[in-house]
Amino acid sequence: MNFIEEMTWRGMVHDVMPGTDELLSKEVVSGYIGFDPTADSLHIGNLVQIMTLVHLQRAGHRPIALVGGATGMVGDPSGKSQERNLLDNDTLNHNIACVEAQLRKFLDFSDPENGARITNNYDWFKDFNFLDFIRDVGKHISINYMLAKDSVKSRLDTGMSFTEFTYQLVQGYDFYHMWKTMNCKLQLGGSDQWGNIVTGTELIRRKGRGEAFAMTTPLIKKADGTKFGKTAGGSVWLDKTKTSPYKFYQYWINASDEDAANFIRIFTLKTKEEIEAIEAEHKEAPHLRVLQKALAEEITIRVHSKEDLESAIAASNILFLKGDEAVSAFKGLSEEMFNDIFDGVPQGEVPLTAIEAGVEIVSFLTDQSGFLPSNGEARRALKENSISINKAKANNETIINSDDLIGGKYILVQRGKKNNFVVKAV
Repeated sequence: MNFIEEMTWRGMVHDVMPGTDELLSKEVVSGYIGFDPTADSLHIGNLVQIMTLVHLQRAGHRPIALVGGATGMVGDPSGKSQERNLLDNDTLNHNIACVEAQLRKFLDFSDPENGARITNNYDWFKDFNFLDFIRDVGKHISINYMLAKDSVKSRLDTGMSFTEFTYQLVQGYDFYHMWKTMNCKLQLGGSDQWGNIVTGTELIRRKGRGEAFAMTTPLIKKADGTKFGKTAGGSVWLDKTKTSPYKFYQYWINASDEDAANFIRIFTLKTKEEIEAIEAEHKEAPHLRVLQKALAEEITIRVHSKEDLESAIAASNILFLKGDEAVSAFKGLSEEMFNDIFDGVPQGEVPLTAIEAGVEIVSFLTDQSGFLPSNGEARRALKENSISINKAKANNETIINSDDLIGGKYILVQRGKKNNFVVKAV
């Protein structure tokens, strides 16, 4: 497998330094990508770079994931309009451990000599004092060279601290150190990293009298102009405690056709022929969302597990169940899954003591929960047979009690198919 060709047809190449393809074709190459531990989980934006390392390894080369214990203390200004907050050591070390654990899920570390490798730039920066750095590194890169970088130019009007200004030197030295000690000849990253990356190749050329190479991937955008990896609730994280497998699955299953066709190339290992066959099948019956399902299934298994995928699919199907099957499925939901499914649905509250004593249905719908405005409206809806409690049809004789609580706390009320309301027992 040719790495550059594979990345190109997948739409994952933005810039490539001349000579990169020739280097990869003649020897096994160590290539690295840096991940700054600014949080205790990576998010799906980081998946682009993770998949880049995955493809590099599949092409027979050695991927190195650099977790930036040192650069994480500084903060990369690339793509940022203002100064980052600095992290304390305890937070940084916690984040590093979490990020390393996530990276190990994607790459093969079984071969200590030639397999994937994780390294931390704090290891070589911790004993590097300031005077040595500005003498041994700073003298090789001119101020004019540093000012020409987009990450710097974009901040000249609003201001940039010396700390962030020197970030490109720190990252450049990472590449130099890994070139010198690990025979790492290739750095990869997002297109916003190009300036930092070529600072590294320049430092290798000037300080080490050597040669190194670079390739970047395009920044991923959604077809509707909204930011990739963001939802109303914020970032889509790889940690299931931050973004549940259900919500993770829903992000991909709800992608537009145009986005799904792009994402399936970037985030799955399916071949070009497999993807084109899926697209042809999808075109025959777009409403079945074959493309989105293929994307969501593979990526949910890779990030979480097959069991998490099956749970997410089951939860997604609950809304379409009917009769006894629907009632049984709802009663079996955990509080966490219930909240995931009905996140954003209007809510009301009813005292737990009232539910434990039993509440007559009309009072429950009106005075107690506030779902309907009047008793007359409630009786009319019940007469129309349009009210359901946890997917079970209700009538004038229905009494709401603690047996109706999902997860010991919630009740789903519906009027018709689309008017959903969640009642929380407090």
